[in-house]
Amino acid sequence: MSQLSVRKREGRLSSETVAALNSDLAARFGNRFTASEAIRKAHGHTLTWLENEPPDAVVFAESRDHVIDLVKLCARHDAPVVPFGVGTSLEGHVNAPHGGVSLDLTRMNAVTAVNADDLDCVVEPGVTRKQLNEHLRDSGLFFPIDPGADASLGGMAATRASGTNAVRYGTMKDVVLSLGVVVADGSFLRTGTRAKKSSAGYDLTHLFIGSEGTLGAIVEITLRLSGIPEAIAAGTCSFPDVRSACETTIETIQSGLPIARVELVDALSVRAFNSYSKLALPEQPMLMVEFHGAEASVAEQARRFGEIAAGHGAGPFASATRPEERSKLWQARHDTYWAQMTLRPGARPFATDACVPISRLADCVDETLADIKKSGLVAPIVGHVGDGNFHVSPLIDMENPAEIDAAEGFTARLAHRAIAMGGTCTGEHGVGQKKRAYMEEEHGPVGLDLMRRVKASFDPTNLFNPGKVFFA
Repeated sequence: MSQLSVRKREGRLSSETVAALNSDLAARFGNRFTASEAIRKAHGHTLTWLENEPPDAVVFAESRDHVIDLVKLCARHDAPVVPFGVGTSLEGHVNAPHGGVSLDLTRMNAVTAVNADDLDCVVEPGVTRKQLNEHLRDSGLFFPIDPGADASLGGMAATRASGTNAVRYGTMKDVVLSLGVVVADGSFLRTGTRAKKSSAGYDLTHLFIGSEGTLGAIVEITLRLSGIPEAIAAGTCSFPDVRSACETTIETIQSGLPIARVELVDALSVRAFNSYSKLALPEQPMLMVEFHGAEASVAEQARRFGEIAAGHGAGPFASATRPEERSKLWQARHDTYWAQMTLRPGARPFATDACVPISRLADCVDETLADIKKSGLVAPIVGHVGDGNFHVSPLIDMENPAEIDAAEGFTARLAHRAIAMGGTCTGEHGVGQKKRAYMEEEHGPVGLDLMRRVKASFDPTNLFNPGKVFFA
């Protein structure tokens, strides 16, 4: 095998290097550059418990040429480049442990083309999912990937985002046709075409999807779109325990029912929803579901789901067909992070996720619940259980070292448990800084070495987002 390896970075940039770098940045980018401490900290990690590691500077790019010039300038100073969308990542992706420049792409927010006949569009990376759907509203089309937060599409591609609609519409890897990327020498690369399929050469598009900004900066995305369904029906169903809800999900998927969303919410999270979103849901484990299709089809899907749920001891299926009812229900789900914080004011969520084959879902959740109880943690669970993915958020007093240790131990056991069941340490949060320790266990030493050599081939000086995905 080739001896390519990732260049290891040590510490942060020297004060002399930062001064020279910032001088050149100011000269090239003017008021698009800032070294303000407040703005730099806002571009470090700001969610969950990770320490904020701010960059030395922030540049607000407004065009592909700005990105190319920034990458070349940073390469001359050997300064890291950390791509930044809107900062909703939970795993420290936007931290700058070695300093350098945060490349803020929020101003690159144009929808450059909508090809309605081909069901695709081309966008800049700073476009958010809500912005895109607002733009598409009158076209009869929509973009289905919904991670909850109004994330930028560049960030969603970089982290291989997923969300509540994944069980029917897939994840970002399923809807990105092509990417425009600026790589480490400042070259622009287009990874594919608008064709729906290709057998021409290596699949560079999917190599960049999920690379977490470590191989290059995404500056253009071509996306598949979907037609807006004729009818949509949502609803909730309460269960005597979490296992019954999981088993209902498994049977629903295995029966081939084309459900669009199926979300697990444990009793703790239901309590948080009621408090934060002013709902009046029974405080029991619950599935939130949604069906898409023609009127008759949606009615039949809902009826069949109700039968499956009843077979597992569920209460009545409470339907929500009016748009305002559905919106209120799903907004409560999207506000989970903030709602769960009300369960223990002053504590920080130690958010983590795992994903297992659907047949192992009930076992994995059951074992995780037992682990939570044994650990003495307050740790609500929600999940996109239609594809085996669930999230746990231990609420931790960050002034209590024993609680931090307990949470770290719990999250490690969850990762090992999921991998042992044939799953992954992260279904959609990504690796970032927090989950590097599990990469060899999940991928094996050969797989991890190959990732390092891919990184070294694309980015030999470790310019892009160093300190993420794996230990260099």
